[in-house]
Amino acid sequence: MELSVLDKNGKDTGKKIVLNDAVYGIEPNEHVLWLDVKQYLANQRQGTHKSKERSEMSGSTRKLIRQKGGGGARRGDINSPVLVGGARVFGPKPRDYRFKLNKKVKQLARKSALAVKAKDNQIVIVEDFSFDAPRTKDFVALTKNLQVADKKILLVLPDQNKNVYLSARNLERVKVVKASDLNAYTILNCTGLVLAESSVAIIDNLLKA
Repeated sequence: MELSVLDKNGKDTGKKIVLNDAVYGIEPNEHVLWLDVKQYLANQRQGTHKSKERSEMSGSTRKLIRQKGGGGARRGDINSPVLVGGARVFGPKPRDYRFKLNKKVKQLARKSALAVKAKDNQIVIVEDFSFDAPRTKDFVALTKNLQVADKKILLVLPDQNKNVYLSARNLERVKVVKASDLNAYTILNCTGLVLAESSVAIIDNLLKA
């Protein structure tokens, strides 16, 4: 797949980038994508939720009503889960939701996500750029020039660029990442994938195996 390289003004520079078919041209593996996205979202969970079970409640342990003959459910003390304000049965406890995926599985997931974007023609290549100072107005102008202003944008840079990151930080539908930090979830979560020219080679090196 061959794409034109645009400049910051959205004009064709005359250069072409050939996307590696071994990365962008594979048949997406939906199950691997599901696994990787599931792991990413699980890793974001704090796991600090907690509710009190019966043994943790404070309250009298006196049996409120007789065991039989009342016509209702049997219950013991005021902490019974049957009662309003009582304990919760098998409530959530703090836990770690993280789980492991093999490196090759995660690598295939990133390839599959990039292949999905290439198949949907949602990839734009822009030549390497920077801003003299952090200005959100400059970044908004860039998105308009690249004709992605109406999309959810993921900008992939070859390395850390503070001015570009700060310029995009206040924009709700924009995320800026380094090529080495790409993951399947962030790729799939955008509708406009903007790759800096130098980041293409970095992605190829990361996913070439």
